[in-house]
Amino acid sequence: MNGSVHTAAAGGGPAPAGRPPLRLYCFAHAGAGVTGFARWPTLSGPDIDIRPVLLPGRDSRRHERRPTTRTALLEDLLGVLADAAHSSPYILYGHSLGGMVAYTLARALTDKGLPPPVLLAVGACPPPDAALAHHSGELSDEQLLSFLGDLGSAPTGLLADPDSVWHRTVLPVLRDDLRLGADLRAAANDPATGGPLPVPVLAVDGRDDRVVDAQTMDGWRRWTTGPLVRRTVPGDHFFVRGREIPRLIGRACRVARRTAPLSGGQL
Repeated sequence: MNGSVHTAAAGGGPAPAGRPPLRLYCFAHAGAGVTGFARWPTLSGPDIDIRPVLLPGRDSRRHERRPTTRTALLEDLLGVLADAAHSSPYILYGHSLGGMVAYTLARALTDKGLPPPVLLAVGACPPPDAALAHHSGELSDEQLLSFLGDLGSAPTGLLADPDSVWHRTVLPVLRDDLRLGADLRAAANDPATGGPLPVPVLAVDGRDDRVVDAQTMDGWRRWTTGPLVRRTVPGDHFFVRGREIPRLIGRACRVARRTAPLSGGQL
């Protein structure tokens, strides 16, 4: 297990008097590092400690083995997040695959009797029991590129060449992340490792997302025993890079900060 969660530089200002800082741990979509959260410290507003979490096998962790199973993911992240959960209230946000990572961590922490997040926020991530046609690491190159085309992220120009640097470096990460997502979904549907969370959920879709729509995101209602809040923001599947989602999550963080018990807990 790693000695620390690999995060980007934190942002935000001081917490209100008498309150510990509320940390926002962010998890990216398949194939990505943490650059999608680069503008979040500025756009989310004051008083938020933003901590994008870099998974193994990309960017500064590119020489580490990428997790493709729930067990491997929890070995890398659970211990340190368990320590953090004791120190102050926190929120988890995950985008697409990152939503399943965030759900999995919330489930595992809760099952260990540790303070759960005060809010689980997921963007462009179908609930674990949604029927998915393309979320598999075993697709052929043609099928995977077609799926990326549906998302609006297929490589173009020189990068579309099978011998390009994109095919050599990005495609393997994407495949392993899809394998991880499939394993996380299977575990979520296993009563021993999944099921509804006793945590409020904020589920967000992009208005122009051609793969994950508002109706699909409504399915997160089955995965919480608390309230579900649904929002739609401008953008396609990758609205995480836009301006509205960090502002929305920032507002949710400030609501959570006002209502969270000093030692953590729920809204």
